[in-house]
Amino acid sequence: FGQSFQVGDSSAPSLKGKECIFASISTVESIAEFLRTSLGPTGMDKILTSPDGNITVTNDGATILQEMDMSTNPISQLIVQLSQSQDEEIGDGTTSIVILAAAILRQAKGLIVKGIHPVKIAEGFAVAQAKAEEHLRRISEPITDLKGFMLKTAKTTLSSKIASSAELASLCVEAVLAVADMERRDVDLDLISIQSRSGCSLSDTRLIAGIVINKPFSHPQMAKEIKNAKVALLSCPFEPPKLKTKNTLVIKSAEEYKALEEYEREKFAEMIRSLRNAKADVVMCQWGFDDEANSLLREANLPAVRWVGGHELGLMAAHISGQIIARFEDLTPEALGTADVREEALTTESERIIVVENPGKRRSVTIMVRGSTDYVIDEAKRSIRDALCAIRNVLVSDSIVYGGGSAEVSVSNRLFEESKLCGAEVESAMRS
Repeated sequence: FGQSFQVGDSSAPSLKGKECIFASISTVESIAEFLRTSLGPTGMDKILTSPDGNITVTNDGATILQEMDMSTNPISQLIVQLSQSQDEEIGDGTTSIVILAAAILRQAKGLIVKGIHPVKIAEGFAVAQAKAEEHLRRISEPITDLKGFMLKTAKTTLSSKIASSAELASLCVEAVLAVADMERRDVDLDLISIQSRSGCSLSDTRLIAGIVINKPFSHPQMAKEIKNAKVALLSCPFEPPKLKTKNTLVIKSAEEYKALEEYEREKFAEMIRSLRNAKADVVMCQWGFDDEANSLLREANLPAVRWVGGHELGLMAAHISGQIIARFEDLTPEALGTADVREEALTTESERIIVVENPGKRRSVTIMVRGSTDYVIDEAKRSIRDALCAIRNVLVSDSIVYGGGSAEVSVSNRLFEESKLCGAEVESAMRS
């Protein structure tokens, strides 16, 4: 009892005490030094290549760290998790948080060299954090012009990105205000879908008050625009029923083949009758259907879209107040949603999309991102997401502090005064 033991290879080199702490701090400083050149409006993009040859061009800290191989060093993994947490909670500042962590650890290293115990340093940092938050709340000012501050925040967030433009900033603000719950002062960003198509330039990016499906109607002769349509959202396959277990169907004669063909046709007709009885005008199906079913849908004047994503189906259900139908037997008029559905071309006739709009209730919106290459589009989508998160934070918060480093200088001066009231070790940690 109480006897020490070692887990792992005893011959492997190991660090203990201050050497281990200093090595960990050096690791964080190296990562921060690598990210430092991508910080701010003059920051440079990084070109990253994955093991399978995919290229990523970005200056987003969380994306850079995610693409780098950090699996061998546990301290590196902690920094990656720190950046990812910042990205999930705030949406922006993923590079700044790593550089700030490295600066704090650099100051802690100097205190350890002076002989202050790491626990005391951590206590001092915790006191400094509480005092800083208290002072920031004291110097903050209430938000008077909500939309104006949102626009300024979006411009600041996008200023260091490839998608830096006043038009995109205004577009992001409009998207957030369209789906925001002003009573609870909250935004569900899942209601803002970001779609993309290569071609044109970033300036052609636009906001669509509805859901965009990146595919045309299943048949070119189907109606291209249906106003006030009753939309059926199907998660069940549009095909004859099949046995759940493995089976083999043996056809021995032409009569049996014709009987099977007639059976399938009757099942398709039965499904279409179910849609007609429910007064459906448009069909959105999560699964595919063959050419025969497609032809029958066209003959029945039922415009349909196949292979609709599950996420898009859920957004449409919220946007048009419809229900996702898992069985044709559950089709009722009450389960259908109401929307204006149209097919439109983007730049060429071959690039067609479906737009589902509900003018009465704008519960979901779509940002259609355009760009010259896939690399530009991917970085623009990351930039727009960061801007949306920053705008949401303005809505959730009811006050702001001034930027340009003024708030940081004010906090520094306040901590210097507060540190005089603490013990020597905590004072040193707070002043660092």
